[in-house]
Amino acid sequence: MESVNPATGERVDSYETADDGDVEAALERADETFEEWRDTSFQHRRELLVDAADVLRDRVDEYGELMTREMGKPIEQARAEVEKCAWVCEYYAETAEAHLQDEQVRGDESAKTYVSYEPLGPVLAVMPWNFPFWQVFRFAAPNLAAGNVGLLKHASNVPGCAEAIEAVFRDAGVPEGAFQSLLIGSDRVEDVIEDDRVRAVTLTGSEPAGRAVAETAGRELKKTVLELGGSDPFVVLDDAPVEETLEKAVYARTQNNGESCIAAKRFIVHEDVYEAFVGGLVEKLDALTVGDPLDEDTDIGPMARPDLVDQLHDQVQRSVDAGAEVALGGEPLDREGAFYPPTVLTDVPRDAAAACEETFGPAAAVFAVSDEQEALELANDVDYGLGATVWTADPERGERFAREFEAGCCFVNEYVKSDPRLPFGGVKDSGYGRELSAQGIREFVNRKTVWVDHGLTDE
Repeated sequence: MESVNPATGERVDSYETADDGDVEAALERADETFEEWRDTSFQHRRELLVDAADVLRDRVDEYGELMTREMGKPIEQARAEVEKCAWVCEYYAETAEAHLQDEQVRGDESAKTYVSYEPLGPVLAVMPWNFPFWQVFRFAAPNLAAGNVGLLKHASNVPGCAEAIEAVFRDAGVPEGAFQSLLIGSDRVEDVIEDDRVRAVTLTGSEPAGRAVAETAGRELKKTVLELGGSDPFVVLDDAPVEETLEKAVYARTQNNGESCIAAKRFIVHEDVYEAFVGGLVEKLDALTVGDPLDEDTDIGPMARPDLVDQLHDQVQRSVDAGAEVALGGEPLDREGAFYPPTVLTDVPRDAAAACEETFGPAAAVFAVSDEQEALELANDVDYGLGATVWTADPERGERFAREFEAGCCFVNEYVKSDPRLPFGGVKDSGYGRELSAQGIREFVNRKTVWVDHGLTDE
């Protein structure tokens, strides 16, 4: 398994994939470790998560550079990702015990009735390359805190990140079998899911990958959480302050080189501010620096693989063929590496690729609408429902509008982002279940009803 620098096309490193014996040994270790780990105290788990946060911060430059070399995100954003992973470890170190304390439920007067939250066992995490540390830690921190153990099947283009994450927990003192990385291809995931020792599966990735994992897990009657793609709307109402909105719009589209499920992808703009918004968006995107992601001044690095450039350009070209106009960009950059420029499409037909599909790269589709109702209908007129945002000078108006979004994460006057304190996940083809917060840590536990009747006494 090789990692290749998408900025240069050069090999970063190569790694031995796990054979059947390695996978069997990992499953056995996970199963055995769970029997001990589930009985450890919250205090002990808390201390180890705090230690993991310390390891991350001590190695922030090392891990930031590793991410940038393997998948191309700008180095400043990579370091920020490491810091966010430390935050989620500290968050669950502080809150896991409270999130999982027995919940008293009023029942018969003669009975003590409550719900306890108990770990399930080994959980398989199938994770993507775009946030190669964060996606894993937002799974690992709550599940280790809950008493589960983790098995990571990471994306094949970030094997260095997979091994580094395993090292974080090992060096923090977490038992070896509590978190293990399996360097295997996607073709071997089904066998792991089917193993009786694996009790649940979580996946962050594409819709087809989610359907495949859910099908296998469903056949085995195993719990799943799926965080899939998104085509998030960025709605600009007629009273939105255009300049302030544009500042956020640019980052909302180009964060992580545009390769984010919750990046703003469809900009739905009221006709009263449409021309000013489009002109400002083109100007600001055109001013961004596209280049070496290890350079501190770079705003947009390469896409993670050359084939992803081809996919994005195909979507742009099909949209143009359908009638869209290119206001900026629109062609792969003629340079070494997998670079695609910031691109703005206007007059996009509502059945074009940029309107209906997830564009995973720095390409923005802009639509003009005449009123709130048209904006809402267009925002919801996709199969996805991960995130959505609306911009207005009136927060109460924005809140009323946001309540009508068909999405799991809805923001007013802020771009969509994940936060350990809030549940994260989608609806429709963007998946189901939640990560983060109290809701996330309770996804892979047995919500056990306990009824203790005190009506019988010895006589």
